[in-house]
Amino acid sequence: MKSTHSKSAFEALPQDYASLCRLLMPRPIHDKVGLENVAEITDAMAGHELTPDQEDYFDLLCRLIEDYEREQAKTNRLSVTAIDALQHLLDENAMTGADLSRLLGVHRTLGAMILRGERQLTLAHVRTLSERFCVSADLFLG
Repeated sequence: MKSTHSKSAFEALPQDYASLCRLLMPRPIHDKVGLENVAEITDAMAGHELTPDQEDYFDLLCRLIEDYEREQAKTNRLSVTAIDALQHLLDENAMTGADLSRLLGVHRTLGAMILRGERQLTLAHVRTLSERFCVSADLFLG
């Protein structure tokens, strides 16, 4: 179904809902291949005058894409650790492990140990970091 001409790709699409479902059964998207399959059809339909059945089908596919993207964003947020977030904030502020130690008011080696995962952040550390970087304390707690 790939086509460089969106008009010809659109013209090849069925006009009734049942036929559209036979072309691609609407199902939750679980991976990039599923996303590409759905996007191929929505891209072909976008910008064209649709029949009521095509419009319903298009709306459903768009919702499936939105659901997938929302889930991916949620998964990506969960995969960032507190140490990853801290390292990113330090990098963005041109700070080192030694700077972290000074910020937290701790021994000069503790900052590097925290960044290596050898020591945990205390609640006092979390408060200091969230105030200094203007971020939610939750960033460092979960």
